[in-house]
Amino acid sequence: MNNLQIISTETLNKLTTKRAGETKFFEQAKYLSNTSELSSELARTEVKFVLFGIKEDIGVLANNGQPGAKDTWEVALKSLLNLQSNQFTNPSNALILGHLDFAELYDAVSSIKSDHLQYSYRQYVEKIDQCVTQLVSTIVKAGKIPILIGGGHNNAYGAIKGSSLALNTKINVINFDAHTDLRALEGRHSGNGFSYAIEEGYVDRYYIFGMHENYTSKEILNYIEASKSTIKFNTFEDLIVRKTSSFKTASKKAMGFISNSKFGIEIDCDAIQNIPSSAQTPSGFSVNQTRRFVHYFGNHPNATYLHICEATIGNESSNAQTGKLLSYLITDFMSARKKY
Repeated sequence: MNNLQIISTETLNKLTTKRAGETKFFEQAKYLSNTSELSSELARTEVKFVLFGIKEDIGVLANNGQPGAKDTWEVALKSLLNLQSNQFTNPSNALILGHLDFAELYDAVSSIKSDHLQYSYRQYVEKIDQCVTQLVSTIVKAGKIPILIGGGHNNAYGAIKGSSLALNTKINVINFDAHTDLRALEGRHSGNGFSYAIEEGYVDRYYIFGMHENYTSKEILNYIEASKSTIKFNTFEDLIVRKTSSFKTASKKAMGFISNSKFGIEIDCDAIQNIPSSAQTPSGFSVNQTRRFVHYFGNHPNATYLHICEATIGNESSNAQTGKLLSYLITDFMSARKKY
């Protein structure tokens, strides 16, 4: 897999610090020395989780969004690796694989005329799809749970397709998101990953949790209504503004819809209040609500993968906070699955 860059000793030394009397996450986590026989290496490794980053924001650009999600993996990695190693974090159950790198696509973009950029971006997303699909499929086939960090929400498609191909069945998806990502099949981008996954037969049931009413078109609402046996949603306004349903009750209802078979958990950081993201919102779920969501849905035997996307980098202070957020969500998910 040419785009996969395994984490190096140099990177570990750059991002981590040791402290006398303490054992850090990175000191107990597992790593691979090469990927020449990735499938067999993963199968032999006695871990439950395989973490990898996706260094791209081309899918966001293809959707006319704000870039910045390309380097979130490194921000998350720095925070995660320097956590304490203890019975709560349990890093020995995690393999830190590395990241999918798409530098060659960014190099190609520099020579493209501006009036052809969007078309080219959408063509490139298809190449990114192939890489994400292949890696997720390899991980799931090996009996592991992939945790995907960074990049645009276009990568939901690869997470879904890869899981579906590995399991040889359609899967369900729960999407914690301000948006449905059910835009038209107009070429691949961050706004239509679920549209394509549904159209191509990789998704059985899809639930959007916390959709923002102000940013959902009538056309998409009509599409959901016509597909109401397989697509359902609740809105942020119903849960938080009007409080017609509690967060706990809404979570149970969503779980009842998607937990009949294997399902993926999608966390779009656009849904979290004031978190730097490709569509940052001043009105969204709190970090603690997001953590409870990840724990609740992760604490089910059919949870197949976790995908956290769309967070963007900024200054050093905001990056540190974003890194902490992502490391909390990763460890919450891992903790939730201890008994499975």
